[in-house]
Amino acid sequence: MISIIDYNAGNIASVTNVLKRLACDYIITSNPDEIRKADKIIFPGVGRAKPAMEELKKRSLIKVVQNAKQPFLGICLGLQLLADFSEEDSTKCLGIIPEAIKRFSNNLKVPQIGWNKVSFTKSSPLTDGIPDNEYFYFVNSYYMPINEFTVGETKYGISFSSVIQKDNFYATQFHPEKSGKIGEKIIRNFIEKC
Repeated sequence: MISIIDYNAGNIASVTNVLKRLACDYIITSNPDEIRKADKIIFPGVGRAKPAMEELKKRSLIKVVQNAKQPFLGICLGLQLLADFSEEDSTKCLGIIPEAIKRFSNNLKVPQIGWNKVSFTKSSPLTDGIPDNEYFYFVNSYYMPINEFTVGETKYGISFSSVIQKDNFYATQFHPEKSGKIGEKIIRNFIEKC
């Protein structure tokens, strides 16, 4: 069973559509016990860092996420919240990845909206069988700098982390659930290989 964390910041409908196509059992929940018992966790995200962290706190989910031992997939804001800190609203985040989320330069069109390439820098079960420099769909104003947990990077003014992995925590800055068949393969890999 996959738990999709409901914290009022998720792109849940698109994620569930992919899981239905892949014939996966899932629940949408903010119940800490259901999340702890899940075989895998998906942490989708759309919105701003501070309200999302406030919602996680209100629902007693911060420690649940921090202590997750099963495979965990963060998407978009779900990647950014894994960092220590976000420049968005000067927000203290979950502290799983020792990094600070930064805003793209004002010299760029912000947010980045649309298709962009991902170059893989390390192997990961999440990206197994995905060609290098494949296009995925992004919507983001903030980014995680390249770091030791970067698996894939993307260039938008600067190069940034578009796929990360630390232990059981996997995350993508792009939206695999909105990236067609290649994005669906990322989610399939998460289900079958992570």
